[in-house]
Amino acid sequence: MSKLIYSTIASVDGYVADAAGEFTWAAPDEEVFAFVNECERPIGTYLFGRRMYETMVYWESPPDPGGSSAVKRDFAAIWRTADKVVYSTTLASATSARTRIERAFDPRTVRSMKEAADRDLTVGGADLAGQALRAGLVDELQLFAVPALVGGGTPALPSGVRLDLELREERRFAAGTVFRRYRVRTP
Repeated sequence: MSKLIYSTIASVDGYVADAAGEFTWAAPDEEVFAFVNECERPIGTYLFGRRMYETMVYWESPPDPGGSSAVKRDFAAIWRTADKVVYSTTLASATSARTRIERAFDPRTVRSMKEAADRDLTVGGADLAGQALRAGLVDELQLFAVPALVGGGTPALPSGVRLDLELREERRFAAGTVFRRYRVRTP
C-alpha cells in the first residue's frame, strides 16, 4: 500500500500563510527547492484543496521556463507528470492535465486510492490535510520550518488532532530552514 504524505512549508511558529494570507516569506531557496524535488519525485498523485490547487497550477506552464532555474524547471516537470485530485465545491473545471475534481473529501475513497496506487500520494493545503489527519489517513509528515515568525494566520497543523510520531529524518539548510520527516505511529 502506498503512503499518504502531508508535506508543508511553514513558519517556525507553525503557519503556512500569515494573517494577511501571504506566504512569500516561505519561498524556498535553490538548496531547499532541490531537496523538495527529491521528496516529490516519487509522488504519483497530489490531493489538493481548491486554494492550494490554484496556487500550484502555476507549475503547469510557468512563464519563461527557459529563464527559470534548472531546479524550478525540474519541479514543473515533476508536478506535470503527477495525477491531481482537487477537492472543491466551487471549481467548475481544472486548468491542468491529469486532473480531476471531486466535490467532497471521502476518507474511504482516499483509503482505496492508497491501496490501489503504486506510487505515494501527498495531500496539500492545511485544511484538506487536517481532514486527512483527522481521518487517520496520513502516514508521514514532511515539515519544513522556515526561519520566520509571522504571529498568526493559517496553521499548518489542525487543532484537536493527537498523533504519536517517530522522527525519521532531520536536515538543516544553509539559510536556516529545517526539514523534519515523521512517520505516524499507528496503535
